[in-house]
Amino acid sequence: MPEESRVTATSAIEARHLSKHFGNVAALDDVSFSVAKGEFVALMGSSGSGKTTLMNLLTCLDTPTAGELWLDGVNAAGFDEEARRQFRARHIGLVFQQFHLIPYLNALENVMLAQHYHSVTDEASARRALEEVGLAHRVDHLPSELSGGEQQRVCIARALINEPPLLFADEPTGNLDAENEARVLEILQGLHSEGRTIVMVTHNPALGAYAQRVVRLQHGRIMQ
Repeated sequence: MPEESRVTATSAIEARHLSKHFGNVAALDDVSFSVAKGEFVALMGSSGSGKTTLMNLLTCLDTPTAGELWLDGVNAAGFDEEARRQFRARHIGLVFQQFHLIPYLNALENVMLAQHYHSVTDEASARRALEEVGLAHRVDHLPSELSGGEQQRVCIARALINEPPLLFADEPTGNLDAENEARVLEILQGLHSEGRTIVMVTHNPALGAYAQRVVRLQHGRIMQ
């Protein structure tokens, strides 16, 4: 079977000998791992381990110095900036520790903004996305009128609105209290049960326990 077909059929993500250098510093050094379609993986490591650099590559925010990166069956390693932007719009949902909501747009409009960058806006589907994360009653509220947990749920709805096959969550509960952390993790587990592929970056072992598998980084390498 051709290599690309094999990757498309079996893997959502496949990194092959990825390296990322900043001058003489190797932030990532010969990293290889894969994530199966529908798998929930936690990417863990201490500060300086390379997990942020790897996350930037996996989400097409940066390009590797060397190696291959297969995302949803496409080798994204050689993408230029415009190709990375288009791929993110079609294939990747992003949830960050910082909410990055537009302060003068309400919850519904913040979700619809993601649609605008993808294709055309659809208010009904944006409302359904907010309903899915338990915010049907908060669609007209500005970010300043929402709790931290509610803002993060808006971010999850925004990440999901274009039905991306890959969902990445970077320390998604870092700014939340225990109650809202549990709510966000419950949503992520529910999305995983629906068959979504999720990669979550966290330094917290308690959060890593929610994933099916943990990939650990240390000094830019995968720990065996």
